[in-house]
Amino acid sequence: MTTLVGEMAVAAGKRVAVGGNLGTPALDLLSDDVELYVMELSSFQLENTDQLNAEVATVLNISEDHMDRYSGLPAYHLAKHRIFRGARQVVVNRQDALSRPLIGEGLPCWTFGLNKPDFHGFGLREENGEKYLAFQFENLMPVRELKVRGAHNQANALAALALGHAVGLPFDAMLASLREFTGLEHRCQWLREHDGVHYYNDSKATNVGAALAAIEGLGSDIDGKLVLIAGGDGKGADFSALRAPVAEHCRAAVLLGRDAELIAQALGDAVTLVRVDTVQAAVEQSARLAQRGDAVLLSPACASLDMFKNYEERGRVFAQAVECLS
Repeated sequence: MTTLVGEMAVAAGKRVAVGGNLGTPALDLLSDDVELYVMELSSFQLENTDQLNAEVATVLNISEDHMDRYSGLPAYHLAKHRIFRGARQVVVNRQDALSRPLIGEGLPCWTFGLNKPDFHGFGLREENGEKYLAFQFENLMPVRELKVRGAHNQANALAALALGHAVGLPFDAMLASLREFTGLEHRCQWLREHDGVHYYNDSKATNVGAALAAIEGLGSDIDGKLVLIAGGDGKGADFSALRAPVAEHCRAAVLLGRDAELIAQALGDAVTLVRVDTVQAAVEQSARLAQRGDAVLLSPACASLDMFKNYEERGRVFAQAVECLS
């Protein structure tokens, strides 16, 4: 989503720097020739930030992450919400109460969500069987024109529109960028279709919340079922929230890594469970389990450091294994 906002700003003719927790470190972007900084900041980075004073700030959603660092969800929540300190405007996910800051009266607040938009809100509206991205009472563009799939990508598009609108980007430039945006590597990235099964690399899903978004978003957008590949270093997370969406959207779950057994315990008998030792074996097993019309989704809900250098390496190994299917 950070990259998307940056592309929207470029399309609007702005001199933009994009980075932080994504790509270039924030301090390396300091320049007198930049009109707009688009920053993605982690809870770790925000711990060292007293007053960010952003023109507009948002927390897209909050779920358990880094529970090996924080005493619990409230402590993680407080760290994430440091992003709102000194903000002149805020963007809020109206379907996630934990993302909403305690803001002073009169501070401009824009909202986004997958329901109908309200005043100052971005959302989805359906007319004559066609679903639209919408702002307040105006349809902006049909959802089918997005090149990225899934409800979670629709939510990201709406959040990007809200942030861009808050800093004055024109809708025509933002919508043109949305129509061309194909997504990023390792973020629910479509890889290929093989024997009627589609393969998606969501290695960036290093926590339960990110995996839930992919499972629910992609699972509701395909005709068949998902075969989920999950596991790794869970960082002390509670995996119980995976059980219901996995039961609803998945045909099977292929588990690997340090905390595979913890995920298996959380899923119980919700779906068929298979345990493997390598990503290559996970892809082979998933290909056997999947049926035509299904999708195989690597969305680990865990960090990668028990098996890989980082999530990028994990995603590349997965993509290579998928490419080798014959």
